[in-house]
Amino acid sequence: MRNLNIAIRSLFKGGRHNMMKIVSLSVGLSVALVLIAKIYFEQSYDTFYPDADRTYQIYENYSQDGKESDYYNVSGAVAPGMLYEVPGVEAATRLTYIGGDESLFSTSDKERYSARFIMMADSNVFDLFPRPILSGNPKKILAKPWYAMISRSLAEKMGGIEKVEGLTIIPDNNPGTKVTIGGVFEDIPENANLRYDMLVSMTGMDKESLENWLGNDRYKGYVRLVPGVTAESLTPAIHDMALRHQNAEDMKRWGMELTYTLKPILDLHKKSGEVKSMVMMLAILALALLFTAVMNYILIAISSIVNRTKEIAVHKSYGVSEGNIHNMMMSETLVHMVCSIVLAVFLIFLGRDMIHELLDVSVEGLLFSKGALILLAVCVVVFLVTGFVPGALFARIPVAAAFRNFRESRRVWKLGLLFLQFIAAGFLVTLLIIVGRQHIFMVNSNPGYSYDRLAYCSISAIDSTTRYKVLDELMRIPEVEAVTTSTILPFWDSLAGNNIALPESDKELFNIADQYWSGNGFLKLMEIPVIEGRSFTENIPKSDEVMVNRAFVEKMKEFTDWSDGPVGKSIYISEHANYDSKFYTICGVYENYRIGSLISQDDRPSVLFYRQRPLDYLLVKFHQITPDAVAKVNDKLEELIPDKDMKLSVCSVSMVEQYSSSRKFRDQVLIGGIITLLISMIGLIGYTNDEVNRRRKELAIRKVNGATLKDILTMFLTDILWLALPAIVLGCIITYYVAERWQEQFIEKIPLSLWMFVAGGLFVCLVVVVCIVYRTWSAANDDPVNSLKSE
Repeated sequence: MRNLNIAIRSLFKGGRHNMMKIVSLSVGLSVALVLIAKIYFEQSYDTFYPDADRTYQIYENYSQDGKESDYYNVSGAVAPGMLYEVPGVEAATRLTYIGGDESLFSTSDKERYSARFIMMADSNVFDLFPRPILSGNPKKILAKPWYAMISRSLAEKMGGIEKVEGLTIIPDNNPGTKVTIGGVFEDIPENANLRYDMLVSMTGMDKESLENWLGNDRYKGYVRLVPGVTAESLTPAIHDMALRHQNAEDMKRWGMELTYTLKPILDLHKKSGEVKSMVMMLAILALALLFTAVMNYILIAISSIVNRTKEIAVHKSYGVSEGNIHNMMMSETLVHMVCSIVLAVFLIFLGRDMIHELLDVSVEGLLFSKGALILLAVCVVVFLVTGFVPGALFARIPVAAAFRNFRESRRVWKLGLLFLQFIAAGFLVTLLIIVGRQHIFMVNSNPGYSYDRLAYCSISAIDSTTRYKVLDELMRIPEVEAVTTSTILPFWDSLAGNNIALPESDKELFNIADQYWSGNGFLKLMEIPVIEGRSFTENIPKSDEVMVNRAFVEKMKEFTDWSDGPVGKSIYISEHANYDSKFYTICGVYENYRIGSLISQDDRPSVLFYRQRPLDYLLVKFHQITPDAVAKVNDKLEELIPDKDMKLSVCSVSMVEQYSSSRKFRDQVLIGGIITLLISMIGLIGYTNDEVNRRRKELAIRKVNGATLKDILTMFLTDILWLALPAIVLGCIITYYVAERWQEQFIEKIPLSLWMFVAGGLFVCLVVVVCIVYRTWSAANDDPVNSLKSE
């Protein structure tokens, strides 16, 4: 306790650089702890559910012509089928998303709200994924067609739990349906794979879809196994179940084999490739920041030995042991550590909005969880390291230092710590250049279609008559060049898949990305070239024409000889055989263009159909896209559809948002790089300051003997740069291997050119030179008499 009192009283004592140590450590801790908490958060998905270790998601596994793949959705009958036919399955449930990420709906009194993720679910969904129920009986509510339960946050947004019970709402994407709210459940935690604000009764789905064993695989199926039963032990029973409900002759004719596997829900998120890559990069970033902060603290503490030598020696001359000195330094470090943690927590909550934006999770979700114990353990390790090393060095100061002019420099320790800091700075600055260049490359890459003058919005909530009127009225606006509609948008991450067959054989050949229907002039509006044949015959009520891309034609060469070209050939496309015709005729071939993004690109061959009736998504192309032009169209939409909140989204903005994860990681590295450089600068300035003080008389003698300002500066610069250059080169080498691994997640990537590493290294060298010149300039200009008059 006595040592703690001394440490607290000496907190603002001159010559110890305590404030510098506390501030640099707290800044490094604040960012590093947030990143470590994010890593734990990514590894903790679904762990809050009871029996999560016995809960599995059902995946489809299918092989065709020797090629195997899996899919995270299944047909409607699979999950309940497992419950009744596979011994060892204790419970099963199904869910399916309806609408997009953000679904709009209105109440009977015309109030409008939005819900993030709406799903249809079986009535027993809370048996497998329990949440506290705030009102209503889920099993009764979710057994009634078009009844729903909503989350607490959505209920509060709509006026409170009491107000929403029994309320009828009308979803924008299904205006003919009325949904009654029957109850409220507690919000789904942020670290859940399944996120939803509303659950609608599954009984509203078509019976055929719910009882189907093949096709329409839109359902997420989950099972909970009996304690002691493993997923591997159920493989034979699951395979037998699949065979009982499949037409063996059809499957053989199609050259396809379909079965199911069970994947633990605890592994679904943390073992995905994107998450593993992100966790690796965040861990490296956090380690670099933490390491730099700790090394800087030790460096400043060791640098203060010059000023505290006689103080420690006097303590020893009065009988204080090395152990006592060590305890005194540990107490001092403890006080600094507590101050640093308090300041770090303050900084974290001060930047909570920025943290939420960069990491997609709230500060509360990061800190107020079991992960807090890991953060506490990290702080303990930091305390032990930052206290033990300086304490051991201070304890070795000899008693004789109290009686003679003892000047302990510990230069080897200081230079070693600076070397490690320069490695971290070189690594992060170079990594920032690479990450920034990759992000710019992806944002500006050509997807194969024109989007710079394009805007869109969903019109699924309005009827066909109104859609026709909207198209006619928008074409009258002078700023609008063209208007059309489509079923999907090309920058969506993934599309539905259907299979291709030829008329002479029922064998399904390969799976395609189905873009479904487009309206008049779609390819022309998107500036997608037709490289063979022609575009659709338009303005006809029914069409049996299909267009395919270049990749489709190349893929077909594996199965048939179309030496005279694909135009005019007939093909069978699963699902579409139930619509206008059993076979479709290829009328043209369009050039390949990107479906999805460079992070998650759908590289299957694609097809496109025509429909005269206006479709779900409105596409508006402007002569020149400006805020005023977009506002004119929005005003017209509001005039034509006053009861719906329809606003255009600009495609160029949406294209940039595709790469928000890359942008956020770039910003994380930017913050980490700035903080690492700042901490390294503090340490470098502190080191240079101590060297100047230690060598002040030497500098004075050199000046008396004719040394110029340039000579003095060169001496200090040479002293540091011979250390900094190899450290920075080593940091760049580490960056190369880390960046190579990080780029594996992208379809297209920038080459790791030498200039990026040179630019990063030169920038760090420039910062080093500026810091040294800044601190040595005044000493080099000082009158040597001031330094020698005490002799």
